[in-house]
Amino acid sequence: MEVFVRDFVPSALAFLMNNEPEIVKNFLLRTVHLQSSEKMVDRFKLGAGAMPASFKVDRNVNRNTETLVADFGESAIGRVAPVDSGFWWIILLRAYTKYTGDASLSESPDCQKCMRLILNLCLSEGFDTFPTLLCTDGCSMIDRRMGIYGYPIEIQALFYMALRCALQMLKPDGEGKDFIEKIGQRLHALTYHMRNYFWLDFPHLNNIYRYKTEEYSHTAVNKFNVIPDSIPDWVFDFMPCRGGYFLGNVSPAMMDFRWFALGNCIAIISSLATPEQSSAIMDLIEERWDELVGEVPLKIVYPALENHEWRIITGCDPKNTRWSYHNGGSWPGNLLYASVIISEKNDFESLGTLDLLSSDCL
Repeated sequence: MEVFVRDFVPSALAFLMNNEPEIVKNFLLRTVHLQSSEKMVDRFKLGAGAMPASFKVDRNVNRNTETLVADFGESAIGRVAPVDSGFWWIILLRAYTKYTGDASLSESPDCQKCMRLILNLCLSEGFDTFPTLLCTDGCSMIDRRMGIYGYPIEIQALFYMALRCALQMLKPDGEGKDFIEKIGQRLHALTYHMRNYFWLDFPHLNNIYRYKTEEYSHTAVNKFNVIPDSIPDWVFDFMPCRGGYFLGNVSPAMMDFRWFALGNCIAIISSLATPEQSSAIMDLIEERWDELVGEVPLKIVYPALENHEWRIITGCDPKNTRWSYHNGGSWPGNLLYASVIISEKNDFESLGTLDLLSSDCL
């Protein structure tokens, strides 16, 4: 049986709600230990900060022993390392710390080192001109080819939330002080980039439709040289006058106009979205309830890819046919995060440990 890091988070919150923090603590410590495992895919060595996508118990009947075996992508479909696992680990560590009121785990040398290694992977200098993280397909909850390569909203929202959580837990001494400074700078740039370039509402859609192309110099309005003809027809019917959402992806000459549920929920929970944007996302869900929620909530992405688009983008993936699995399928697990944003908007009474994910507790 495989235990996936991202999938354990809702279970971990349930354990905290049931006053069983030791289970969560053991999980956090086990994954810290697994981070130090050798990470090889064929003959290529992964970065030291990479966290496992999953792990399983390997039982040796002859020796009567059990060993945890981690998968860093070498066994995954497509051989893709998980970008989101490290972010979920940091977020869960913060939730555990808030619930127990005990910072001894997060301040332990092992956990401090684990956070620094994860952050080092994300904050290293390179050729990037954007504060967002460049990712390949299959690096997150959508772990199959679905055209999310580039700068997917789910990863950017989790990245933002993990940075805010780490900022609260890193000790301001030695290496930690340097990372705190880097996080502050990155958060400032990331917040501006996401709120300005990933956000779509009716006025923004009208602006994009009227974009000029081939603009050169720093005065360009169409900074990513997006061709207006590339806007899919369904967007004009889908976008209500009241409401908005974060685009699935924004990169040079490309905007992914699909709605991704988890990325937008995390954007609200982490306060990546402004209060006005958060309300607009909730308004969109309300206005397009049948399309985004339906009878079996909650659709992971909308709309589904089909026909020629499905063949080109998914590579004819039989598991991701229209309205199935990652291609517009229903994922009730996302209701956890949807519940948090609904409770925040309507000022409901405390939802127990779900409060630990709210923006006030980062």
